[in-house]
Amino acid sequence: MSTTYKDTPTETVEVGGTSFAYRQLGTDTGVPVIFLNHLTGVLDNWDPRIVDGVAARHRVITFDNRGIGASQGTTPNSVAAMARDAIAFIRAMGFEQVDLLGFSLGGMVAQVIVEEEPKLVRRLILAGTGPAGGRGIDKVTSLTIRDMIKAALTFTDPKTYLFFTRTANGRTAARQFLERLKERTDNRDKAISLTAFRAQLKAIHAWGLQEPSDLTDIQQPVLVVNGDNDRMVPSSNSVDLARRLPDAQLSLYRDAGHGGIFQYHQEFVKEVLEFLAP
Repeated sequence: MSTTYKDTPTETVEVGGTSFAYRQLGTDTGVPVIFLNHLTGVLDNWDPRIVDGVAARHRVITFDNRGIGASQGTTPNSVAAMARDAIAFIRAMGFEQVDLLGFSLGGMVAQVIVEEEPKLVRRLILAGTGPAGGRGIDKVTSLTIRDMIKAALTFTDPKTYLFFTRTANGRTAARQFLERLKERTDNRDKAISLTAFRAQLKAIHAWGLQEPSDLTDIQQPVLVVNGDNDRMVPSSNSVDLARRLPDAQLSLYRDAGHGGIFQYHQEFVKEVLEFLAP
């Protein structure tokens, strides 16, 4: 397999008659780590430093869920349906047990996966995310639209506002992150469609309005990570997750927003490798 994410070929697998796009790299042995992506995220939105860092010791698989990027089908408008599709993808890849790394919307999907198929998941990493009914999650749509408008008016990538603080450190981290996302130049993924974007927003909004789940059912070890100043999914949700999960550890990165794992990618990779170690 490829040694760097920017050179990893995009492959496809049939999932119930629908083609799902994915990339895999890293080692050939051990429990694979499945990356679950954020709102609007496609294969090329994963920070290559994080993918390469985790792949140095693990098999890493990134994929476009149904209707996203190069994957076929219609994007579901509920987190539960997204989780079912992710489970079907994992099964189609032939895996009997996986570790999950879910960022933002992906972290919501990860929570449903581990509750629906507990034997499928060994360890769980929840970054920049929150529980069902978590504070402020039902405001993600309005905040995202406002920041997208602001970004358009200032000729800026929306992730600059959505993922990072407006401090000097945050601005620098945003520029560096966006440059890293450009490192892959060949065979880049398709951007998310407007229809899929709307479906994801609807799913996140409904998640924010749901009754809270009984997270004590999740017995797996969980690493909860976020910036200490997340505007999209308020950082208090990460604190809440760590408090309610029976076997959780929490890291909050200083002067960092929703994309804290990208701003502190070196520290995050180190924590992930330690957490996933047998």
